[in-house]
Amino acid sequence: MRYLRYAFLAALAVVLISVAMANRGAVELRMLPEELGTLFGINRSVELPLFIVIFAAIVAGLLIGFVWEWLREHKHRAQAVRKDGEVRELKREVQRLKGTQKGTEKDEVLALLDEAS
Repeated sequence: MRYLRYAFLAALAVVLISVAMANRGAVELRMLPEELGTLFGINRSVELPLFIVIFAAIVAGLLIGFVWEWLREHKHRAQAVRKDGEVRELKREVQRLKGTQKGTEKDEVLALLDEAS
């Protein structure tokens, strides 16, 4: 299993390196379109290799997706925490009932030995 993971990581590295090598050209990123930038007086721009822009967009998309999912599932996790006390009580009740079923009663001698230890 470990070798399979290493093979996957190596293949992923080869793909990422080949994407980076194929997209080395510099691109200009602007904060706003040129017309709006001159209107508001904000003409910030930076030149970066295209592969950095691509990888940054992938990372940003993953982070946005993780945060979105965390916010979406927040109410379910909160309910699970509230119900945790109820679940523990139910588990204790089930264990108590399982212990009193026929056929699961302990022998008197075994019960005494369990109490002594």
